[in-house]
Amino acid sequence: MRPMADARDTGLPFMKMHGLGNDFVVIDTRTHAAMMSAELARALGDRHRGVGFDQLAMIARGSGDAHLTFYNVDGSTSAACGNATRCIARYLMDEGGKRALHLTTDRGDLYARDAGGGLTSVNMGQPQLGWHEVPLAEEVDTLHLPIEGGPTATGMGNPHCTFFVDDAEAIPLEQFGPRYERHPLYPERTNVQIAQITGPDRIRMRVWERGVGITLASGSSSCAVAVAASRRGLTGRRVRIDLDGGVLNVDWATDGVWMTGPTTHVFSGTLTPAFLGGMV
Repeated sequence: MRPMADARDTGLPFMKMHGLGNDFVVIDTRTHAAMMSAELARALGDRHRGVGFDQLAMIARGSGDAHLTFYNVDGSTSAACGNATRCIARYLMDEGGKRALHLTTDRGDLYARDAGGGLTSVNMGQPQLGWHEVPLAEEVDTLHLPIEGGPTATGMGNPHCTFFVDDAEAIPLEQFGPRYERHPLYPERTNVQIAQITGPDRIRMRVWERGVGITLASGSSSCAVAVAASRRGLTGRRVRIDLDGGVLNVDWATDGVWMTGPTTHVFSGTLTPAFLGGMV
């Protein structure tokens, strides 16, 4: 039997990363050319027959330090993924010996920095608050949607629907999430958050991500919840978000929504030619 790392392996290298249990497969196309497809993304996302992830991220060369593209586990794409951006930012800062980065995504320009203590911050840009920006199917008040429970709509490069409740643990998210992910008011589907104000500037959040399902954490969802809570006068603009996977700190500053938390590079591996065959 050949050793695990062998020069004769000619497959595609990848990294497995996570931010608070929100996990990612990351492929660096700056050094290894790769073509992604919805079929390959779904195969990689299978936790039994592939690698498994909440999102897949592709690193490419761009006008800044790098350009990032994101896929959901169902093969659909997303313009933004906050925790994946933080994980990749940490990797790129370590790689280049930098403390700050300029990244580009389909969401736009994002800026990252070393927050010290092993934490990484990413500016996810200004929230999109107009109904057409989220986007929604018709003109409505984004602060109080005409949906049972009166949730708030926010765009963070992807659409969000935030329900403020008295007890986040009491909501059966496995039924609640898909019910609203495909609500007719959201033509591109939506991420769904259950949020409970638990203290001054502190929020307990659970999340259903579109194209994925229940996840332990979500960066863009955390930003959306922080913005929604501030807009509704429930908190200030700087909050602690308590997720199933841990804690993110979000600051809706004048230059955008900054998100700060830990990241982990779990392992690096290689997708074999046999796995890739016929799918790219």
